[in-house]
Amino acid sequence: MPMKTWKPHPLYVTIVEILKKKGSLTDTELCDLLKESHGDLAFGAVNKTLMNMEIKGKIYVSTFGRKKRRVELVEKKAEAYRP
Repeated sequence: MPMKTWKPHPLYVTIVEILKKKGSLTDTELCDLLKESHGDLAFGAVNKTLMNMEIKGKIYVSTFGRKKRRVELVEKKAEAYRP
């Protein structure tokens, strides 16, 4: 039985890097780019990772037409010093 190995680069890190580099993308475009770097990758695994990242406030996913979603990185603004 073949053993699964750990990826040296987790999926969520790759998603953040792609979104920083390319800006906002549709979920299908993002999945295609992830398949280039992670090989055989199921769309369900990408959706699960996107949902976890959205819950944690790292990305924002919105509806972008019929059966398409727009994925964008949430930029944290630096808080101003208030005495």
